[in-house]
Amino acid sequence: MGRAHASLDAVHFSRRTMIQAGTIGMMGIGLPQLLALDTATSPSAEKKSIIFVFLNGGLSHQDSFDMKPHAPATVRGEFQPISSKVPGTQVCEHLPLMAQRTDKYAMIRSVATESNGHGQACHMLFTGRFDFPAGFVDDGKPKPNEWPSFLSQVTYALKDTTLLPPAAVLPQPSINEANNYRPGQYAGRLGPKYEAWHIDIAAPCALGNGACPHCFRFDEETFEHGSPSVFNTPMLTLPEGGQSRFRHRVDLLSSIEIQQAALERAATVAQLDRNRQQAISMLADRKVHAAFDVENAAPEIVERYGKNKFGLSLLMARRLVDAGVRLVQVNLGKNSSFDTHRGNFVNLKRNLFPYMDQGLSALLDDLDESGLLESTLVIITGEFGRTPVINKDAGRDHWGPTMTSLFAGAGVQGGKVIGATDDIAAYPIADKQTPENIAATIFDTLGIPHDTQWQDFDGRPHELYRASPIRDLFI
Repeated sequence: MGRAHASLDAVHFSRRTMIQAGTIGMMGIGLPQLLALDTATSPSAEKKSIIFVFLNGGLSHQDSFDMKPHAPATVRGEFQPISSKVPGTQVCEHLPLMAQRTDKYAMIRSVATESNGHGQACHMLFTGRFDFPAGFVDDGKPKPNEWPSFLSQVTYALKDTTLLPPAAVLPQPSINEANNYRPGQYAGRLGPKYEAWHIDIAAPCALGNGACPHCFRFDEETFEHGSPSVFNTPMLTLPEGGQSRFRHRVDLLSSIEIQQAALERAATVAQLDRNRQQAISMLADRKVHAAFDVENAAPEIVERYGKNKFGLSLLMARRLVDAGVRLVQVNLGKNSSFDTHRGNFVNLKRNLFPYMDQGLSALLDDLDESGLLESTLVIITGEFGRTPVINKDAGRDHWGPTMTSLFAGAGVQGGKVIGATDDIAAYPIADKQTPENIAATIFDTLGIPHDTQWQDFDGRPHELYRASPIRDLFI
């Protein structure tokens, strides 16, 4: 037992993890395998990771990062641009923290999904392809006929490189108030064997559109958050004490497997074994434990990110990347959060920009100070922009022709502005980019070969890369 203690101390295992390791041994997993597993799940200095921040509903680019102060009043809106840290680059006055960090990120002001519908635009963005599979229908329910998400494609491409899930989504799916799911979020035609790790832990709330517990809806009223916490944190530690301790350990391991493999009902026995290893790796890795316990982080860290769903979700993503997950998608809010058809300026100023500005700035600073920004690509985007002309409800409607996306880290040249729009931010006039370019940039950053293909459940091959990576970000 003393020899086991020494070995475990060498890799910084806690006493509780030693107990867990004993249980794992009773299940047929030996200590050497567990130690090798810890090594396998440690991030390599050569490997790059990605945090993909999705602004649910479509950010108004004219009121944030592509302002047109000289446009007619019906276009330019109520907000004023302010100077940023990069001379000549301006952003919205209600994003003061991001304005002081423009040297850390690049803007692409000419990204187009070319669809004004949430479902189609999300399917394009999440899957990294413009075309739709035969029989595609957007009725709010996930379907096996959809193209796989880029997270599932990454899970397929990196399936043998880590015992932790290669890709994860948090803190909840992209859904609207009617619980309709946006298409393209799941494995689709790639098959459930390659489902990404969906961490659906946002605490329930009657509305929950914004940065819970700062909930709102479009009649501009404010509501109380319907839960004492921001998240329902998954229990990844083993209970101690009691005569049924072993049974509880087995039950816990099974529950983690279910969480990881909820959509893998058709998987093979070998695949289930891989999920068991992933569950064990999560039990063994204290960084994974800490990743979920963000509400109990040091007070200064919580204050830095903001004690709300926006800030703490970004902190969770940062910690998961540090633990070895290669790609983490963070859904900021439910579908309606940035879907500002009504009260665009009130909602952005009061309910969205303060928490978005604080959380994103904290993430960039934290990654930079820890050294992780050198190896972590941060992408911030919605599924489309908003209409140039303000509507009768002081809102902006869906606009597929262009939007602004932000990129930082992993070699991105901060301070760059790529692409441009016309005088009313309606159409790209230079360097148009698409979701296919964004997906290619993700795959390329993760080191996935350009000739990689995947097969759908009918045996048909599909190329991973459908466009070129956005090279101008890095030169």
